[in-house]
Order: sequence, then C-alpha cells, then structure tokens
Amino acid sequence: MSLELIFAFILFAFVTSVTPGPNNMMLLASGVNFGVRRSVPHMLGISIGFMILVMAVGLGLSQVFQQVPELYIALRYIGAAYLLYLAWKIAGSGVPDADSTEKRPKPFTFLQAAAFQWVNPKAWVMAIGAITTYTPQENFVVNVVLIAALFALVNCPSVGLWTVAGSLLRRWLAEPRILRLFNIGMALLLVASLYPILADAHGKI
Repeated sequence: MSLELIFAFILFAFVTSVTPGPNNMMLLASGVNFGVRRSVPHMLGISIGFMILVMAVGLGLSQVFQQVPELYIALRYIGAAYLLYLAWKIAGSGVPDADSTEKRPKPFTFLQAAAFQWVNPKAWVMAIGAITTYTPQENFVVNVVLIAALFALVNCPSVGLWTVAGSLLRRWLAEPRILRLFNIGMALLLVASLYPILADAHGKI
C-alpha cells in the first residue's frame, strides 16, 4: 500500500469509527453508568473483534455474501433484533439498588463486545467498505492484515472518546431520575442508528 492510500484509509477509519453508531451509543452509556476504567474491556473488545471481522471479510466472507445474498440480509435482521434487545436493557437500567447485588448492571466484557461486532450492522458496512475500497489486489492477504490492524489502532481511541464523554457527564447525571431519562435517550438513539445502516446495507444487496 502507498503512503497516500494509507493516509486516506486512516481518515476513513477515523471518520467511520468516531461517528455515531451502535458501539458509540453503548460506550457513551457505559461511560455514564460505569466510568472509563470499567469500560476498557468493552472498548478493547470492539477494536479486536472488529479487526477479526475485517480480516474475515477480506479473506473470503464477502464472497460468500455475494453468492448467498440472503445470508447477508438475514445477518442484518439478526443484528437489528439484538440491538433492539440491548436498547431495551439500556432503557431499563438506572442507578442500582445499593442493597442488591444480583440485579446490579455490569458493563460489557471483552468477549461480549468482540462477539457483538458480528451482529453489528455498522461494523459489517465498515468492514466491507474497507476491503472493497482501500485494499489493493497485489499482496492482497498482507494488505488485508494491514488494513485490519490499522483499523483497530484507529478505532480504539476513536470509540474511547465516547466513553470519556460519558464519564464526564456522570456528575450531571447523579440524580436517578435524570440518569434514567439519559439511558432512555441513549436507547432511542441506538434504535435510530439502525435505520441508515440497514437501509444502506439492504440497498447494496
């Protein structure tokens, strides 16, 4: 890959990573509810899970979707259904009861965040765009690995900005009623983030 192409891809990776989407809405809520430190596994899971997804798409999974487009559509709707479930969980969360440990909410683990990328519609659109637009055919496998690694390096600090932003809001959201309203708002934004992603993905089938 030329330096010009690498710089263009880094810009693409930053813009697609930092703009609103399911991961960033969830990290904003995680920053508010759990703080930055407890959200670090969530952030790392997103970046590593997405890196693996990009490599999988580059090494042949995109060809499977071209041959079986119904599989691509099915994955979009499975992801949408799971996101709606997550939105419901976020909307129902609030300040935990100090006397209750069983119902106390927990942040996403590394593995949960990594696995989530496989049902995240925006992640699939980003991965396919990266492979089809920025990956030269010469030394293709090496370039796929390079693209995936660069994406992970750019993605982690980009999504981390949303976690930090959430943590900075914690003092203004200490009131349980206000925190509940915030979580409901984040859930609605998470649902809203589905529309353009699904519309774009469905239009490419």
